[in-house]
Amino acid sequence: MTESRYRAVKAYENQTWIHSRDARALRILSEYMEPESRFEELGVKDTIVVFGSARLLPEDVAKERLEETKKAGGDVAKAERDLHMSMYYEAARELSRQLTVWSKSLGEGQQRFVICSGGGPGIMEAANRGAHEAKGMNIGLNISLPFEQNDNPYITRSLSLEFHYFFMRKFWFTYLAKAIIVMPGGFGTLDEFMEVVTLVQTLKIKKGLPIVLFGKEFWSKVIDFQTLIDFGTISPDDINLFYQTDSVTEAFDYLTKELLKDGLPEPGPHL
Repeated sequence: MTESRYRAVKAYENQTWIHSRDARALRILSEYMEPESRFEELGVKDTIVVFGSARLLPEDVAKERLEETKKAGGDVAKAERDLHMSMYYEAARELSRQLTVWSKSLGEGQQRFVICSGGGPGIMEAANRGAHEAKGMNIGLNISLPFEQNDNPYITRSLSLEFHYFFMRKFWFTYLAKAIIVMPGGFGTLDEFMEVVTLVQTLKIKKGLPIVLFGKEFWSKVIDFQTLIDFGTISPDDINLFYQTDSVTEAFDYLTKELLKDGLPEPGPHL
C-alpha cells in the first residue's frame, strides 16, 4: 500500500475553518457551553455581578501618582480627579469583600452569590480583589479587545473566562445573576446597566434582581432620570427598578435583605 503524503485535518482541529464565517454558530455555541460546563463543575449556582469603569485606580496608587505628578510638574488636575474617583474602587472592593464573607456564612455547602466582574482592571479588579481578600471564589468574564485587556490577578483561575462575543458575555453576566451592582463607568457600563434595566422593565427577566446604582454624585450628573420622567419617556415608577446609594453599608444591607427575602429559594437562573 502506498503511503499518502497528506493527512486530512479533523474539522474541529481546522483552525482556518473554525475561525471562518461558516463556523460562527459553533463559536457562539462554544461560548455558551464551555462556561456552563465550568460553572457546573465548580458548583457555581448564582452570582452578584459588579459593573464599572476599567480606568479607576486603587486609592494608594492614585495617591502615589498624584505625588509623582506634582514633583514632575504634570497634569495635577487629572491626578487629583483620579484620586477622587478612587473612592469607588475602594467601595467596590469593600462591598465585594463583605458580600463574600456573608455568602460564605450561609453554610449551604455550595457556592452561592459568587462575585462576578468583567475580569479586567479598575472596578472589575476591585470586585474580584474584595472577594479574593475574603478568600472566596470569584469570576472574571473578560472580553478580547483591539487594545489588550488582561484578566486581573484576583480572579479564581478556574473561573477566568475570555469571550469574543459581547452578547454571549452579557448572557453569562445576566443568566446566573441574583443581584447587580453598577459603579461609575463609561460607555460599557452604561450599556450593561441600561440593558439589564430594560430586561427587568420589560419582564424578560422575571426573577427578582436587585440593582444597586452606586455613586449619587456621579450618576446624578450622567443620567437625569427626572428629565426622562418629565418628557414621558419612562414612567415615574421606573426609577424604583434600582436602588441608588453612596454607602457601602446601605448597599450591603439592601442587597442581603433582598437576597434573603424569599428565604434563599432554589438556586438557578430564571430569565
